[in-house]
Amino acid sequence: MSNNSPTFKAYVTKYALTEGILTIDARLCESGASMIEDINGGLAPYYHGEGREWHRTPDGAIKRADIMRLKKIHAINKQIKKLEALDFNEWLKTQRL
Repeated sequence: MSNNSPTFKAYVTKYALTEGILTIDARLCESGASMIEDINGGLAPYYHGEGREWHRTPDGAIKRADIMRLKKIHAINKQIKKLEALDFNEWLKTQRL
């Protein structure tokens, strides 16, 4: 059965941290209102979750991309602190060489 849903511009944030926010021509899938299909192909044919992977407005996409960016910065900072705390000299003291 063909999908006769109207097409619209969607703003994809799934790859925002690597590819940026993508603007695609999309239509809602018959299987669910929160799933869209990129009618031109693109990086992926389908995106799931309005408000997470795709958005109806540029503002919604920007807000989500900023949240993703801040979470990534937090995770990297946490990883840096963990690396800075490593002390191999302490390990050496416990070894019987």
